[in-house]
Formats: sequence, structure tokens, C-alpha cells
Amino acid sequence: MSETTTSPTQLTSQYSMQVTGDLERNLKEQERVRDEVEALQAQLAALQQDHTILVNIQTALGMPAATTAPETAAAVPAPRRKKAATSKVATKPAKKSAAPAGKQTRKKSSSAEAAATAPQPSLIDLVRAYLTGQSEPRSAAEITAALEQQHPKRTVKTTVVRTTLENLVAKNQAERAKQGTSVFYTAANHPEPVSQQDEPAAPQAA
Repeated sequence: MSETTTSPTQLTSQYSMQVTGDLERNLKEQERVRDEVEALQAQLAALQQDHTILVNIQTALGMPAATTAPETAAAVPAPRRKKAATSKVATKPAKKSAAPAGKQTRKKSSSAEAAATAPQPSLIDLVRAYLTGQSEPRSAAEITAALEQQHPKRTVKTTVVRTTLENLVAKNQAERAKQGTSVFYTAANHPEPVSQQDEPAAPQAA
């Protein structure tokens, strides 16, 4: 009787352990995919912003419209129709409205060109630079708050920063340490002193 009673309990315990392990792996995989999706959404938003800036420069310079992708082509004609409508209305007062319109287009084109030509560092460069300047480990939330203070005009999310940190860890450019339930990151210390230790053996030539 003891053998028949112990075997079902052993099977149930094994199944329960497998189920709990599968659930944990499933949740971790969901978090990873969710972080990747948010990172891709952030990249798409940045590309869309660059696209609108380039379209404004193109219209200000009077260049012909270039072929665009199906997704962005639907968003581009709206401002062109508004400009066409306003230009028809502005043709009635010929001399008075011509000068302010020219000034406005010059200001918009100059500001748009300055925004387009200004080099913006990527998020991975910002995170790497911040880690190298820190002497203590930092969490993803702390790094996100610091980057938001340093770059207030830039949208920075904790999930995207965490994904960027994991990419740096995968590239051996950052180190990860877990303290309890929290995860902290530091810049990777590359062993450069090896070349300096090899240099003292060179005085044989002297």
C-alpha cells in the first residue's frame, strides 16, 4: 500500500515543479519580448520625428516630394494640403503678406536644418558614457532618471534603458550584479594593464 500511495505524490510533485518552472520561463520570455517591442517602438518614434523634420526642410526648400513608404505617405499629405490652402488665401494681400511669410519660412527652414544637422547621440552611447563616469553600481531606474535630467527634451523609458544595458552586458561593455531583487550595472573594466606589464621586459634592446 505504501508504494501505491507514494508514487502519485511523487508524480504530482514532479509535475508541479515542471509547471512552476515553465511558468517562470514564460514570464521571463514575456518581459524580454515586451522590452524589445518597446525599444523598437522608441526607435520607430525617433525615425518618424526625423522624417517629419526632413519633410519640413524639403517643403521649405521647394524640392519635389520623394517617394515614401506606405505608412509614412499617409501622414505626409496632411500638412501639404493645409499649406496649399493657406497659400491661396495669402495671395489676396500680395505685398503685405509676402514679407512675413518669407521670414517665417526662413526661420522654420533654419531651425529645421539646425535640428536635422545637430548630431544626437544614441541611447546606447548615453548609457555607456554615464556608466563610465560612475564609481558605484547603478540601477536601470537611476540611470533613466539621470538621463532624463541630462536630456530633458528626449524621452527615456526604464524598459528601453534596461534593454540597452542588457545589450551592453552581452557585448562585455557593462557588468551586471544582482543584490536581492534589484539589479545594478557598472561599466566593464577592460584589463588594459596587461600591455603595461609586458613593456618592462623590453629594456633588453638598451
